[in-house]
Amino acid sequence: MDTTKTPAPNAAEADTTPVDLEKTETAQEAATEAKADADLDAAADNGSAALADADLDDEFAEDPADEEQPGHVGSAAFAIVSAGLSVVALSGSWVAGIVSERASVAARLELSQAADANAQIAAQFVDPWHTTAMVNGVFSALALIIATFVLALPAFSTPERTLPTWVRSVSWAGIGLGALGVLLFVLMYFDLLLAIPKAGAV
Repeated sequence: MDTTKTPAPNAAEADTTPVDLEKTETAQEAATEAKADADLDAAADNGSAALADADLDDEFAEDPADEEQPGHVGSAAFAIVSAGLSVVALSGSWVAGIVSERASVAARLELSQAADANAQIAAQFVDPWHTTAMVNGVFSALALIIATFVLALPAFSTPERTLPTWVRSVSWAGIGLGALGVLLFVLMYFDLLLAIPKAGAV
């Protein structure tokens, strides 16, 4: 009796099964790692796209601070105008010169042949002085009003604005010079600064 065992038909298959299982597990692990890498790459791409969109939104979005920051161009212009008018009022202008000459000519035309010396002095000097003082006083008053308006404007704005330092400084300069011009106008027009010359008795 032959006692030699005949190997089963599936013996070779049974011997190769562990190797196949290891290969299968290795393939599954590689597929899992590839899928994880793909997911990470996709997430990185999505993050980069989101950052790019956010950067574009930040570039094209308007800055709220710029929208809320009011412009001071008008206030600065009025402040400079007030200071300029006050300087012109103190130094004299061609307008005052023309008006003074016209007043002098008109006063001379009204003189009679028998006018005394005091009347001639008034026609040639006093009337032009008063006219010049009036024109300069008008310029000074305008400078004073404009500078005061510039300084008072932030109190009436909503929301309340704050003027730049140099605008406030120029406005205060306009107020000071304008007030000085108004004072000189009063002193000159009413002959308080310089007395009217009088002709001596003949």
